[in-house]
Amino acid sequence: MTAPAQHSSLAAQAGATGVLLWVVLPYVALAVFVLGHLWRYRYDKFGWTTRSSQLYERRLLRVGSPLFHFGILLVLLGHVGGLVIPKSWTEAVGIGESAYHLSAIVLGTIAGAATVVGLVVLIYRRRTVGPVFSATTRNDKAMYVSLALTIALGLSATVAANVVGGGYDYRETVSPWFRSVFWLRPDPALMTGAPVLFRLHALSALLLFAFWPFTRLVHMLTAPLGYLTRPYIVYRSRDARLGARAPRRGWERTN
Repeated sequence: MTAPAQHSSLAAQAGATGVLLWVVLPYVALAVFVLGHLWRYRYDKFGWTTRSSQLYERRLLRVGSPLFHFGILLVLLGHVGGLVIPKSWTEAVGIGESAYHLSAIVLGTIAGAATVVGLVVLIYRRRTVGPVFSATTRNDKAMYVSLALTIALGLSATVAANVVGGGYDYRETVSPWFRSVFWLRPDPALMTGAPVLFRLHALSALLLFAFWPFTRLVHMLTAPLGYLTRPYIVYRSRDARLGARAPRRGWERTN
């Protein structure tokens, strides 16, 4: 079967809704993600910030922020490993399905729990601390809802498939579909056969990525590399007595 005929067959299997959700939407979200960041950096460079609220409250922030950031970093690394690295590669280096599944469950549970606890603390802080709540915009609230929904659906899919259910190997369906999008040969039929919670998690993630460039989440793509090359900052004393006393020997001014 030729490539065009094969894709026509896949589209027929997935249906119009499947093509819209698993072919059109991913490319729209990816385009908005990339172009949105370019637009934001070009026209809102000074708004490219987390709008830190550390000055308003620090006790809860010290607990919630590390838990959330380290947890979400582990979750992201787990997604990269599960979605990008093919199953055949891990099996080729001696990591069987049972070993991979066990490590993914253990590490994923720890990372997911840390992320959820951290996010709950941060949301509680933002809702109950007056100055922090006053500095929260509607955009921030929508971002928190979108982020929390994506995380909740991901955890629910994992629990439903691997704890309540008999297990589900998403590397047979979701992962190949994810890679097919970037190979420009999307296969929507792979996702139409995935469990509902996995599909909802993927859809919520796509919408989150489309919303990403217009929120404070842009700070994830920022690194203070300029600090390595910028000149030293000179701090001058405001001591009113400066210059009123004789300098110590060895520090006299030279003409």
